[in-house]
This record gives sequence, structure tokens and C-alpha cells, in this order.
Amino acid sequence: MTSFRAACIQMCSALDPVRNLDDAEHLIRDARRDGCQYIQTPEQTATMEMNRQAMMNVISAQEDCTGLKRMQALAEELDIWLHIGSMSFLVGTGDDARAVNRSLLISPAGRVAASYDKIHMFDVDLESGESYRESASFVPGQKAVAAPLPWGTLGLSICYDLRFPYLYRALSKQMNANILAIPAAFTKRTGQAHWHVLMRARAIENGAFVIAAAQGGQHENGRKTYGHSLIVDPWGTILAEAADEPGFIAANIDMTRVDVCRKAIPSLQHDRSFEI
Repeated sequence: MTSFRAACIQMCSALDPVRNLDDAEHLIRDARRDGCQYIQTPEQTATMEMNRQAMMNVISAQEDCTGLKRMQALAEELDIWLHIGSMSFLVGTGDDARAVNRSLLISPAGRVAASYDKIHMFDVDLESGESYRESASFVPGQKAVAAPLPWGTLGLSICYDLRFPYLYRALSKQMNANILAIPAAFTKRTGQAHWHVLMRARAIENGAFVIAAAQGGQHENGRKTYGHSLIVDPWGTILAEAADEPGFIAANIDMTRVDVCRKAIPSLQHDRSFEI
């Protein structure tokens, strides 16, 4: 199979996992009715909360997560590859309890086919006064992950990973990824400045499709995320783009474009190490 229809679900998640997953399910069903076979949700699909204790109070270990089981059942019911951009799961206990920000690819059989823990933590103080310390709540991942789909190989990443091109080079060159998943929750300010150019750059430099479902809008906690979920082809052409608010976008993906673009610009073949 060389073609499929892909969708990005754009959300404005809050604290309550049940409400968020209700919203996600509604849009996933809409995308399936549109003929989509691979559907991706944004980073922090189930709960979006900057207060560490509030978040820890509503999440669980992966094996105990009823929300994940719900999404697995939905994938099986709809016969889709459902990519949960990320969910937070508890790891450790007591004073050592922390969380992982984990992306999960669910097969049409309802099984978790692959998972990836976000490697790069967004620790920053912005000029606007916004401050983020992901490392205070989350344990960073340690390894790159790629997974087979019926149409190609999917390289997994999450949000802030976007700014580290060597991850995508490793996924594309060493792990043969030709579809790059970048679910995100970009801040409005950084999204306005960098979202489009970085997404297109990752597609162009690796000759790969980029599929990036995003959080968008003003959240319950006051945070504003940029939205503008994107599907980009290996030439850097935007095939579909969302606006600022919840909804879904979709595009037909022709995987033969990967070979065409990689032959036109064979940078993966020319990539080499060098001394500094």
C-alpha cells in the first residue's frame, strides 16, 4: 500500500481526562467518517495542566489507565491506527513519584504497537513572563523510537523535540522513518515565530512526511497554545493546516513522494560525520 488518508485532531485540553477524551473521541469519529486510516491527537491529549500536583492527582500508571483502555477500544472499533500524541503516566511511588510524557501508537487490533517517552524537556523562562519546567514533573525518555505502519515507517517525537534536528536525522537515516510524527502543545508566542518553518524544515531535510497534531486555544489554566496542526509533504508543501481552535484536518498521503523527493535532494545519502 502506497497511499492512505491521515488526520490531525486539534484540541484545547484541560485538566479533566474524561472531558478531554470525550472531545477527542468525537473528533476521531469525525475523522474516521472522512475516511482517515491514521489519526493523530496532540501532546497531552488526556490532561493539560501546568500545576504538578493537580496533574499528578488525575493521572495513573499506564497499566491502570482507563483512558488509554478507552482509546484502545476505539481504535479497534473504528479499525484505525490511532496515535495518541501523548498522555502522562505515573512512574515511581511516594516521594519519588514522577510522570512520563508518553506517545502511544495503537493498532487497529487495539494493541499498543509502540510507545515513546519525550526526550527533550521544555525548561524555559519566556520574555512574556511565562515559565515552564517540564523536568520538575517528567522523567525524560532515553531512546528514539520508530514503528512500522502499513504504508511506511513512523518516527515518533513530541513537541519540543522539534528543535533538535539530529533526532529526526537518526529516525530517518538510521531507523528508516519516512513519516515523522510531531504532536505538540506549542505556546502561542513561539508557535507564531517558529512552528511553520521548523515543521517544513524537518520534512525537507529528511525527505519525509510530517504529521503534527497540536493543542490550540486558551486553556482552562490560562495558557494559550498556537494550534495550526499541520500535514507537510517531503518537499515542504503544506497539505493541510488547522486554524486556532479544536477540530480536525486531513490529507491524502502518497508515499511515492518520499522516493521522488529523496532522489531530487539526496541529503540522507550525503550526510557524514566530520571533525570539529
